[in-house]
Amino acid sequence: MPINGNQRPTQRQIAAQVGVSVATVSRILNAQETKPERWASPKTVAAIQAAAAELGYRRNALAVGLRTQRSHTIGVLLAGLGDDPTARIVAGIDEVAREHNLTTLVTTTDDNPTLRTERTFSMLDRSVDGLIFADAHLEESFLDQLQALNIPFTLVQRRHRHHVGVTADDLMAGTLAADHLINSGRQQLAVITAPRYMSTGYERTKAYVERVAQAGLAEPRVLETGVDVEAGRQAALILLDGQGWTPNGVFATDDSAALGAIGVFRQRGWRVPEDIAVIGCHDTPTAAATGLSSLSTDLKAMGRRAMELLLDRFAGLEIESERLPVSLRVRHSTDPNQPIGTTRAE
Repeated sequence: MPINGNQRPTQRQIAAQVGVSVATVSRILNAQETKPERWASPKTVAAIQAAAAELGYRRNALAVGLRTQRSHTIGVLLAGLGDDPTARIVAGIDEVAREHNLTTLVTTTDDNPTLRTERTFSMLDRSVDGLIFADAHLEESFLDQLQALNIPFTLVQRRHRHHVGVTADDLMAGTLAADHLINSGRQQLAVITAPRYMSTGYERTKAYVERVAQAGLAEPRVLETGVDVEAGRQAALILLDGQGWTPNGVFATDDSAALGAIGVFRQRGWRVPEDIAVIGCHDTPTAAATGLSSLSTDLKAMGRRAMELLLDRFAGLEIESERLPVSLRVRHSTDPNQPIGTTRAE
């Protein structure tokens, strides 16, 4: 029987009743789907349709593409909260949203694909007009499924080869990091990076390794421990226990990991930068305050462009992915002649 009161039945409730995924329910109940049996067995299709009728389910207008009404709300999905880069990106998204009388609804996914699916359809149940993903995985098919459902979205910070988004020029970031360390005389190199499903870490590392090879140096040691402080600490401990081999130049694909590594290096008696030069990425205020050399991108502008591209998509315009420029901020962690608290742009 239909749900009582003002509560709107959702696809999640149907999925729970039938025992299938929310994505399967969405595909079956898509108004443009003429052959629902391609997504599930006839028995499952019938069960979903029966549950929808029993609960009094009404289709979300967004899920069928051509909408007749809007909620003036944009859903933003983040891997997590609490770091400065994410805050700057969200600030840019929200700034453009306010300029167009829109509201942003922000949630986190912990980089968990299952949670991402749940949070996405939770937002769609709330009739958001579109979505911005800051947690894309390089090889995932979930975004392809959303596109097939005619749900408008863009990506920000992380890239997916099949979908439009706004990122930093992460290949240039890796190249700049390698050039800076090599030009400062470092020849034993390493990189602390994210899991390879993150395009940010994957591309920065790829370009870094390629540049080192072009310089004729030994292949850098690559540690995919992650991007937070603890990941940097773990990587540094591994590097210092490397059976006699210790790097004299380290690139971390996030400032937090770089700072975690520096803490361990100094605890073990290694001088930064005299013994080990360290460079990070994102140019956070903490990097500037502690003298960490870092790669810089206008993250607020990144968020703004992701929101602007989503608005263009609403308007039916063709949109393309964009890469924002990256520059290097040289500080004490790679240049002993640069006093802490000062910055030199390169």
